Amino acid sequence: MFKKVSIVIPIYNEEKTLLELLKRVENVSLPQLEREIILVDDCSTDNTRQILNQLQGSGRYKILFHQKNQGKGAALRTGFSACAGDIIMIQDADTEYDPNEYQKLLTPILNNEVDIVYGNRMSGNNKIIYIHYYLGNYIVSLVARLLYHCKISDIETCYKFFRRELLDKIKTKENGFGFEAEFTAKVLKSNFRLREVVISYNPRTISEGKKINWKDGLKAIWILAKYRFGRSQ
Repeated sequence: MFKKVSIVIPIYNEEKTLLELLKRVENVSLPQLEREIILVDDCSTDNTRQILNQLQGSGRYKILFHQKNQGKGAALRTGFSACAGDIIMIQDADTEYDPNEYQKLLTPILNNEVDIVYGNRMSGNNKIIYIHYYLGNYIVSLVARLLYHCKISDIETCYKFFRRELLDKIKTKENGFGFEAEFTAKVLKSNFRLREVVISYNPRTISEGKKINWKDGLKAIWILAKYRFGRSQ
């Protein structure tokens, strides 16, 4: 039934981690599944674009460029528009997440048990560098549980794997990190079958390039409320 996966990687100023991340992604074995890797550069200002230009001739990737910085949500929409896979997987361009865990996240979809899988960083024994990041994600996810009467622990996770058909019914508008809350709200309102799978997580520091902040958390709560009580589509 499923023949191909599309791995969408939004990128902004990841010159230090991009090549290592791509190596890890390509080394993962996905038996019986063809794969494509889609790289979307959101107008990086470091050497990321030069690295991508060098990779273009390899034929191993679809590489797309934004001419101005728009945010993660916009980069993902650009990537989604280029997908040819039956399953779409979101992968950040840093090394906080472990591509070796792809198979355990894919299995519930391949077995037709669910439509979408979230990688859950909150339920394992993962290291916490900044307690305010942990608490922020906990609060945002708690708001989602209360508003949507669901069981969800990690809205802000990068790892969201889903059937391509979701994109026919869910259209996102948020350009930045608000994508995570908007996408989750629309998935929950549409009654897609969602499951969380516990994953490992190796958080990086702000000096190493972590970009999300407390303002994104407040915006996420507002977005969750907007799509729960408003008529926004």
